[in-house]
Amino acid sequence: MSATFFRRTFTTTLRPFLSPRHHRHPFCSLPPQPHFPKSQTPSEKQFQTWVQFLKPGFTPSDVNQALNSQIDADLAYDIFRWTSQQRNYSHDSSTYLTMIQIAVANHRHRHAESLLEEVLAGACPVSLPLYNSLIRFCCSHRCLFNRAFDVYKKMLKEKSHDCKPNLDTYAMLFNVMLRKFNKLNVSYVYLNAVRSLTKQMKALGVVPDTYVLNMIIKAYAKCLQVDEAIRVFREMGLYGCEPNAFSFSCLVKGCCEKERVWQGFGFFKEMREKELVPTSSAYMVMACSLALERRFEDAVEVLRDMLGNSLKPDLLTYKTLLEEMCRDGKGMDALELLEEFRKTDVSMGERMYKTLLDSLHFVDRK
Repeated sequence: MSATFFRRTFTTTLRPFLSPRHHRHPFCSLPPQPHFPKSQTPSEKQFQTWVQFLKPGFTPSDVNQALNSQIDADLAYDIFRWTSQQRNYSHDSSTYLTMIQIAVANHRHRHAESLLEEVLAGACPVSLPLYNSLIRFCCSHRCLFNRAFDVYKKMLKEKSHDCKPNLDTYAMLFNVMLRKFNKLNVSYVYLNAVRSLTKQMKALGVVPDTYVLNMIIKAYAKCLQVDEAIRVFREMGLYGCEPNAFSFSCLVKGCCEKERVWQGFGFFKEMREKELVPTSSAYMVMACSLALERRFEDAVEVLRDMLGNSLKPDLLTYKTLLEEMCRDGKGMDALELLEEFRKTDVSMGERMYKTLLDSLHFVDRK
């Protein structure tokens, strides 16, 4: 009886709290939150503004204007993507070119790579400026070296002559290949590519300029294919090109490294007669080669001419000449020459002078 009374009393006491109106604890019920619209960032506001600006029926010209008006490259990319999803619109080569230029200029390389892959997959009609822009982007990134030639191969397959490679295309490809010519065994591998590219350029009727011909000469000279380098050098006149200091310097270095010093010195004298100044490396290679051939007077004249043109020989060049003179029994002449160079070469520091002086004394004691 007492248990039943207690149960009824407990239930009656809790009934108000167990009713639907009091299902939740009064302190746990929260008042309804007012709804505030989400504030837009400045970029979102700009995006919405340009979306409204691009009215239905917009053209690639309108999109180009919108893209070029953006300071933020990411916002331009968002507009580019949004427009591509609209009905009755598709990007053409001009909009892709604009977007790629914006992405590259603002270091958005991932965006540029995505656009590159889309163009290669046939996302839009192509044009020569678009192709060259893609090759330029690939050539500026070592990891995209092979992709540059994928673009080039696609250009060769184009039916329209307006999309075929031009002089700018070949200039970029030769330049990026020559960066690989850092070791002799590697250079031979890429030399075949240079030959192939040269033949294709001629087959398409593209007339090379001095810049492109110089790169071909350099490629042959770096691989010690001196006769081939000289052949291209002699053909420069056929294309209306005049050899410059770089052309001669490549031949001078190539001949000397091929141990044809007499021929290299002939090109050196020819360029000096034309009042062309060799590169520092050509001067130093020429002087060292002449010194090793025991042609000391010619080597000294080369170094004097180098200093007269405000170019500075390095330690190895000085040391090669002076030590070879000492080995030939001309130690005193070498010492006098060192003192002359010390006066004329303002960049020769005390440390270099002492190193050369110690070398002469060491050789003289032998």
